Amino acid sequence: MGYLYLLLAAFLWGLIGPVSRVAFQEGVPPLLVAFFRALIAWAFFGLHALLLRQVRVEGKDLPALFLFGLVGVSLFYGSYQLAVGYGGAALASVLLYTAPAWVALLAFLVLKEPLDRQGLFAVALTLLGVALMGLGGGSEVRAGPLALLFGLLSGLTYALYYIFGKLYLPRYATPTLFLYALPVGALGLLPFMDFVPLRPGAFLALLFLGSFSTYGAYLAYYAGLRRLPATQASVIATLEPVVANLFAFLLFREVLSPLGYVGAFLVLLAVLLSVRR
Repeated sequence: MGYLYLLLAAFLWGLIGPVSRVAFQEGVPPLLVAFFRALIAWAFFGLHALLLRQVRVEGKDLPALFLFGLVGVSLFYGSYQLAVGYGGAALASVLLYTAPAWVALLAFLVLKEPLDRQGLFAVALTLLGVALMGLGGGSEVRAGPLALLFGLLSGLTYALYYIFGKLYLPRYATPTLFLYALPVGALGLLPFMDFVPLRPGAFLALLFLGSFSTYGAYLAYYAGLRRLPATQASVIATLEPVVANLFAFLLFREVLSPLGYVGAFLVLLAVLLSVRR
Protein backbone atom coordinates (compact mmCIF):
# COMPACT_ATOMS: atom_id res chain seq x y z
CA MET A 1 0.00 0.00 0.00
CA GLY A 2 2.90 2.36 0.66
CA TYR A 3 4.11 2.02 -2.92
CA LEU A 4 0.59 2.48 -4.28
CA TYR A 5 0.05 5.67 -2.27
CA LEU A 6 3.36 7.12 -3.47
CA LEU A 7 2.69 6.17 -7.09
CA LEU A 8 -0.69 7.87 -6.81
CA ALA A 9 0.93 11.03 -5.42
CA ALA A 10 3.55 11.11 -8.20
CA PHE A 11 0.82 10.55 -10.80
CA LEU A 12 -1.35 13.39 -9.45
CA TRP A 13 1.60 15.79 -9.19
CA GLY A 14 2.70 14.85 -12.69
CA LEU A 15 -0.69 15.98 -14.04
CA ILE A 16 -0.29 19.56 -12.75
CA GLY A 17 1.46 20.81 -15.89
CA PRO A 18 -0.77 19.12 -18.51
CA VAL A 19 -4.01 20.02 -16.68
CA SER A 20 -2.76 23.60 -16.27
CA ARG A 21 -2.30 23.78 -20.03
CA VAL A 22 -5.93 22.71 -20.41
CA ALA A 23 -6.91 25.67 -18.19
CA PHE A 24 -4.69 27.99 -20.27
CA GLN A 25 -6.48 26.86 -23.44
CA GLU A 26 -9.78 27.71 -21.75
CA GLY A 27 -8.56 31.30 -21.37
CA VAL A 28 -7.30 31.26 -17.75
CA PRO A 29 -3.94 33.10 -17.27
CA PRO A 30 -1.15 31.18 -15.47
CA LEU A 31 -1.20 33.24 -12.26
CA LEU A 32 -4.97 32.92 -12.01
CA VAL A 33 -4.54 29.14 -12.24
CA ALA A 34 -2.04 29.33 -9.37
CA PHE A 35 -4.47 31.48 -7.35
CA PHE A 36 -7.41 29.10 -7.72
CA ARG A 37 -5.19 26.09 -7.08
CA ALA A 38 -4.18 27.59 -3.72
CA LEU A 39 -7.72 28.71 -2.87
CA ILE A 40 -9.39 25.36 -3.64
CA ALA A 41 -6.69 23.37 -1.84
CA TRP A 42 -7.07 25.69 1.16
CA ALA A 43 -10.77 24.84 1.41
CA PHE A 44 -9.92 21.13 1.63
CA PHE A 45 -6.98 21.55 4.03
CA GLY A 46 -9.03 23.94 6.18
CA LEU A 47 -11.90 21.47 6.49
CA HIS A 48 -9.41 18.71 7.25
CA ALA A 49 -7.74 20.75 10.00
CA LEU A 50 -11.11 21.71 11.51
CA LEU A 51 -12.34 18.11 11.56
CA LEU A 52 -9.15 16.96 13.29
CA ARG A 53 -9.16 20.04 15.56
CA GLN A 54 -5.63 20.91 14.49
CA VAL A 55 -5.98 24.64 13.92
CA ARG A 56 -3.93 26.15 16.74
CA VAL A 57 -0.38 27.42 16.21
CA GLU A 58 1.91 29.38 18.48
CA GLY A 59 1.90 33.13 17.87
CA LYS A 60 5.68 33.20 17.48
CA ASP A 61 5.40 30.84 14.47
CA LEU A 62 2.86 32.95 12.54
CA PRO A 63 5.47 35.19 10.81
CA ALA A 64 7.29 32.08 9.51
CA LEU A 65 3.99 30.55 8.32
CA PHE A 66 3.07 33.76 6.50
CA LEU A 67 6.52 33.94 4.91
CA PHE A 68 6.16 30.31 3.82
CA GLY A 69 2.80 31.22 2.29
CA LEU A 70 4.39 33.97 0.20
CA VAL A 71 7.43 31.95 -0.89
CA GLY A 72 6.16 28.35 -0.84
CA VAL A 73 2.74 29.15 -2.33
CA SER A 74 2.68 32.54 -4.09
CA LEU A 75 6.15 32.26 -5.59
CA PHE A 76 6.24 28.48 -6.03
CA TYR A 77 2.76 27.99 -7.51
CA GLY A 78 3.09 31.15 -9.61
CA SER A 79 6.55 30.40 -11.00
CA TYR A 80 5.61 26.82 -11.89
CA GLN A 81 2.50 27.93 -13.79
CA LEU A 82 4.53 30.58 -15.63
CA ALA A 83 7.17 27.94 -16.47
CA VAL A 84 4.43 25.74 -17.96
CA GLY A 85 3.00 28.72 -19.82
CA TYR A 86 6.32 29.86 -21.30
CA GLY A 87 8.01 26.51 -21.93
CA GLY A 88 5.43 23.73 -21.77
CA ALA A 89 4.57 21.07 -19.19
CA ALA A 90 7.38 18.66 -20.13
CA LEU A 91 10.21 21.15 -19.64
CA ALA A 92 8.67 22.71 -16.51
CA SER A 93 8.29 19.34 -14.79
CA VAL A 94 11.98 18.48 -15.24
CA LEU A 95 13.16 21.94 -14.18
CA LEU A 96 11.06 21.56 -11.03
CA TYR A 97 13.25 18.59 -10.14
CA THR A 98 16.32 20.75 -9.84
CA ALA A 99 14.96 21.09 -6.27
CA PRO A 100 17.31 18.47 -4.71
CA ALA A 101 20.32 20.42 -5.95
CA TRP A 102 18.87 23.58 -4.41
CA VAL A 103 18.15 21.59 -1.20
CA ALA A 104 21.81 20.52 -0.98
CA LEU A 105 22.97 24.14 -1.30
CA LEU A 106 20.33 25.57 1.05
CA ALA A 107 20.89 22.86 3.66
CA PHE A 108 24.61 23.71 3.55
CA LEU A 109 23.97 27.47 3.86
CA VAL A 110 20.97 27.52 6.24
CA LEU A 111 21.05 24.28 8.22
CA LYS A 112 24.86 23.93 8.18
CA GLU A 113 24.58 20.38 6.82
CA PRO A 114 27.81 19.15 5.18
CA LEU A 115 28.07 19.20 1.37
CA ASP A 116 30.34 16.33 0.31
CA ARG A 117 31.75 15.44 -3.10
CA GLN A 118 28.68 13.45 -4.06
CA GLY A 119 26.45 16.42 -3.25
CA LEU A 120 28.62 18.75 -5.30
CA PHE A 121 28.58 16.26 -8.18
CA ALA A 122 24.77 16.13 -8.05
CA VAL A 123 24.62 19.94 -8.21
CA ALA A 124 27.01 19.96 -11.20
CA LEU A 125 24.94 17.29 -12.98
CA THR A 126 21.81 19.37 -12.45
CA LEU A 127 23.39 22.50 -13.90
CA LEU A 128 24.67 20.55 -16.92
CA GLY A 129 21.26 18.94 -17.44
CA VAL A 130 19.50 22.31 -17.38
CA ALA A 131 22.02 23.74 -19.85
CA LEU A 132 21.44 20.83 -22.26
CA MET A 133 17.66 21.23 -22.03
CA GLY A 134 18.02 24.94 -22.71
CA LEU A 135 20.13 24.26 -25.80
CA GLY A 136 18.01 21.34 -27.00
CA GLY A 137 14.45 22.66 -27.10
CA GLY A 138 12.03 20.32 -28.86
CA SER A 139 8.65 20.04 -30.53
CA GLU A 140 6.04 22.21 -28.77
CA VAL A 141 8.74 22.91 -26.16
CA ARG A 142 9.96 26.50 -25.87
CA ALA A 143 13.20 26.49 -23.87
CA GLY A 144 13.56 30.27 -23.80
CA PRO A 145 15.09 32.42 -21.06
CA LEU A 146 11.76 33.01 -19.26
CA ALA A 147 10.86 29.31 -19.33
CA LEU A 148 14.24 28.41 -17.81
CA LEU A 149 14.10 31.28 -15.30
CA PHE A 150 10.65 30.40 -13.94
CA GLY A 151 11.40 26.68 -14.07
CA LEU A 152 14.53 27.11 -11.98
CA LEU A 153 12.69 29.46 -9.63
CA SER A 154 9.99 26.82 -9.12
CA GLY A 155 12.73 24.31 -8.25
CA LEU A 156 14.31 26.73 -5.77
CA THR A 157 11.03 27.55 -4.04
CA TYR A 158 10.07 23.87 -4.01
CA ALA A 159 13.37 23.15 -2.25
CA LEU A 160 12.34 25.54 0.54
CA TYR A 161 9.64 23.00 1.52
CA TYR A 162 12.46 20.80 2.81
CA ILE A 163 14.02 23.59 4.86
CA PHE A 164 10.65 24.70 6.22
CA GLY A 165 9.53 21.12 6.91
CA LYS A 166 12.74 20.37 8.75
CA LEU A 167 12.04 23.28 11.11
CA TYR A 168 8.23 23.14 11.54
CA LEU A 169 6.78 19.74 10.55
CA PRO A 170 7.86 18.13 13.84
CA ARG A 171 5.59 20.61 15.66
CA TYR A 172 2.52 20.80 13.40
CA ALA A 173 0.45 18.52 11.20
CA THR A 174 0.48 19.18 7.45
CA PRO A 175 -3.19 20.39 7.31
CA THR A 176 -2.39 22.91 10.06
CA LEU A 177 0.55 24.39 8.14
CA PHE A 178 -1.41 24.70 4.89
CA LEU A 179 -4.45 26.10 6.70
CA TYR A 180 -2.36 29.23 7.35
CA ALA A 181 0.05 29.20 4.39
CA LEU A 182 -2.39 28.74 1.49
CA PRO A 183 -4.63 31.80 2.05
CA VAL A 184 -1.54 33.99 2.49
CA GLY A 185 -0.18 32.54 -0.74
CA ALA A 186 -3.43 33.19 -2.60
CA LEU A 187 -3.50 36.79 -1.36
CA GLY A 188 0.13 37.21 -2.43
CA LEU A 189 -0.89 36.36 -6.01
CA LEU A 190 -3.91 38.66 -6.00
CA PRO A 191 -2.19 41.93 -7.11
CA PHE A 192 -0.73 40.30 -10.22
CA MET A 193 -3.88 38.73 -11.68
CA ASP A 194 -6.55 39.57 -14.20
CA PHE A 195 -9.79 37.79 -13.42
CA VAL A 196 -11.64 36.26 -16.37
CA PRO A 197 -14.96 34.39 -16.58
CA LEU A 198 -14.47 30.67 -16.02
CA ARG A 199 -15.80 28.31 -18.66
CA PRO A 200 -16.96 24.85 -17.52
CA GLY A 201 -13.75 23.23 -18.81
CA ALA A 202 -11.58 25.74 -16.96
CA PHE A 203 -13.55 25.26 -13.75
CA LEU A 204 -13.12 21.47 -13.91
CA ALA A 205 -9.39 21.83 -14.57
CA LEU A 206 -8.95 24.20 -11.61
CA LEU A 207 -11.04 21.96 -9.35
CA PHE A 208 -8.86 18.99 -10.31
CA LEU A 209 -5.64 20.93 -9.59
CA GLY A 210 -6.78 22.13 -6.17
CA SER A 211 -8.52 18.98 -4.93
CA PHE A 212 -6.64 16.06 -6.52
CA SER A 213 -3.20 17.36 -7.61
CA THR A 214 -2.64 19.39 -4.43
CA TYR A 215 -4.73 18.23 -1.45
CA GLY A 216 -5.15 14.61 -2.59
CA ALA A 217 -1.52 14.26 -3.69
CA TYR A 218 -0.23 15.44 -0.31
CA LEU A 219 -2.52 13.03 1.53
CA ALA A 220 -1.36 10.14 -0.65
CA TYR A 221 2.30 11.09 -0.29
CA TYR A 222 2.21 11.27 3.49
CA ALA A 223 0.16 8.06 3.70
CA GLY A 224 2.91 6.36 1.71
CA LEU A 225 5.61 8.03 3.78
CA ARG A 226 4.13 6.48 6.93
CA ARG A 227 4.59 3.03 5.38
CA LEU A 228 7.97 3.38 3.62
CA PRO A 229 11.35 5.00 4.37
CA ALA A 230 11.75 8.58 3.16
CA THR A 231 14.51 7.55 0.71
CA GLN A 232 12.23 5.13 -1.15
CA ALA A 233 9.46 7.72 -1.13
CA SER A 234 11.75 10.30 -2.73
CA VAL A 235 12.84 7.89 -5.46
CA ILE A 236 9.25 6.98 -6.35
CA ALA A 237 8.32 10.68 -6.44
CA THR A 238 10.76 11.14 -9.35
CA LEU A 239 8.14 9.45 -11.51
CA GLU A 240 6.34 12.81 -11.46
CA PRO A 241 8.24 14.32 -14.44
CA VAL A 242 7.86 11.01 -16.32
CA VAL A 243 4.08 11.25 -15.93
CA ALA A 244 4.16 14.93 -16.88
CA ASN A 245 6.16 14.21 -20.04
CA LEU A 246 3.86 11.33 -21.01
CA PHE A 247 0.65 13.35 -20.71
CA ALA A 248 2.26 16.44 -22.25
CA PHE A 249 2.99 14.29 -25.30
CA LEU A 250 -0.44 12.62 -25.38
CA LEU A 251 -2.41 15.85 -24.96
CA PHE A 252 -0.21 18.50 -26.62
CA ARG A 253 2.46 16.57 -28.57
CA GLU A 254 5.24 18.08 -26.45
CA VAL A 255 8.53 16.31 -27.14
CA LEU A 256 11.99 17.32 -25.93
CA SER A 257 14.86 17.06 -28.40
CA PRO A 258 17.38 14.18 -27.97
CA LEU A 259 19.76 16.67 -26.33
CA GLY A 260 16.91 17.81 -24.08
CA TYR A 261 16.20 14.25 -22.97
CA VAL A 262 19.89 13.76 -22.17
CA GLY A 263 19.64 16.86 -19.98
CA ALA A 264 16.45 15.56 -18.33
CA PHE A 265 18.17 12.24 -17.64
CA LEU A 266 21.09 14.05 -15.97
CA VAL A 267 18.70 16.04 -13.76
CA LEU A 268 16.89 12.86 -12.64
CA LEU A 269 20.23 11.12 -12.10
CA ALA A 270 21.23 14.03 -9.86
CA VAL A 271 17.96 13.55 -7.95
CA LEU A 272 18.75 9.87 -7.34
CA LEU A 273 22.30 10.72 -6.24
CA SER A 274 20.94 13.35 -3.84
CA VAL A 275 18.46 10.85 -2.39
CA ARG A 276 21.19 8.21 -1.99
CA ARG A 277 23.37 10.80 -0.28
